[in-house]
Amino acid sequence: MVNHVLVGAARTQAAAMVRELEAVCPGAVERLARGALAELRTWAELTVVDVAEGREGQGCSVAGAYDSGPPPRLSVAAAASLARRDFTALHELGHHLQQNSIPLMDAFGGQPDGGVLLEDAACDAFAAEILLPAALVERHMDAKGPDASAITELWQASNASRMAVCVRAAQHLPAPGHVLLLDRAGRLVFGVSHGLPPLPRGSRQGDIPIVDRAVAGTGRARGRTRVRYRDGILGRELHADVTPMNGYLVGVLVVDSAPWRAFTPPTPDTGPQAREYICANCDEEYSSFAPSCPRCRIPHCPECGHCACPPRVTERQCLGCFTLHPPEMFPADSDRCLECS
Repeated sequence: MVNHVLVGAARTQAAAMVRELEAVCPGAVERLARGALAELRTWAELTVVDVAEGREGQGCSVAGAYDSGPPPRLSVAAAASLARRDFTALHELGHHLQQNSIPLMDAFGGQPDGGVLLEDAACDAFAAEILLPAALVERHMDAKGPDASAITELWQASNASRMAVCVRAAQHLPAPGHVLLLDRAGRLVFGVSHGLPPLPRGSRQGDIPIVDRAVAGTGRARGRTRVRYRDGILGRELHADVTPMNGYLVGVLVVDSAPWRAFTPPTPDTGPQAREYICANCDEEYSSFAPSCPRCRIPHCPECGHCACPPRVTERQCLGCFTLHPPEMFPADSDRCLECS
């Protein structure tokens, strides 16, 4: 479910998760806010393990994973900062709560994907809800919504991770868009999308307009740009604001109503833009949204069905007996098979 309803549904689910947690374990929310990892390591019903960065599960938006067990296990990437690890631990706790509560699982019933997207988005919202109290958020997020500087200021005023702040900021976007946390090379570390398709974690955005200016310069840039999904496919044009965030970049991108501008008309919805290719086999020009070949990184040509990989020769015709044989049946530099040579 990638639409404007997801953020609201995730917040509703997160609020239900907080209520259920507090009913079952009074005081847990306050203790988790003070130190999520330290608190969770005291819970006898859960196992918390540290894993190397990159070995965590790939389905989550964070560097962690949840295994329902038994016993239930939360995996958290050890290389991250403590604030980021607390956010990750709370995100994975959110999976545990939702997968072990019938009332919470009821929210997935009407979802076209069975609740996969909602469950993960609710985990982010749950973690942000605990780490960033509403009163603090409202002091930094005015009615117009956040710009990139407001997100940085909220992060500096709290003990929450950058990811938690990005989630809270996305809840206040005035229009469909994204809040992105990027490293200084422009690689997406974490992103939250509202009303637009989500971007894959790890995708490279460093060479798209606005982000490339921020990466090459002071880290600050404003203007219009398109985000990159995969294989060079670009989304619709967005108004963008990017600013430094202590070694990272944070970006706010919206289709209209940009808080940093007095008047922001909607950007034209031209739809995704695919890359153009020239087939190495038939020389046909084509564009494609299809996944690329994992070896040559080029999608298959719709005319001949080939990518850019060299064709695999499976059989050759002998000019002596005119029979098709596998390549190993021919001597080197010979057009006749071993029987005819």
